[in-house]
Amino acid sequence: MDIASAISLNEVIATVFYAFLGLVLMIVSYIIIDALTPFSLHEELSGKANTAVAIVMGSVMISLAILIANVINS
Repeated sequence: MDIASAISLNEVIATVFYAFLGLVLMIVSYIIIDALTPFSLHEELSGKANTAVAIVMGSVMISLAILIANVINS
């Protein structure tokens, strides 16, 4: 069996859709977290190179990615 016959168009479209959905949800969650913090995340991460904020935001984004992936898979 070759690869072209094993992959259906519906699966490819669903994968692309869920990838964009996950990306949009991650961006929206970043915007919400940025609005809830008393400081600018963008300024802390890029301007001041605050390592502590980068570690916390990285862990938040990884945990959100796991949650979004589990919701999409269920």
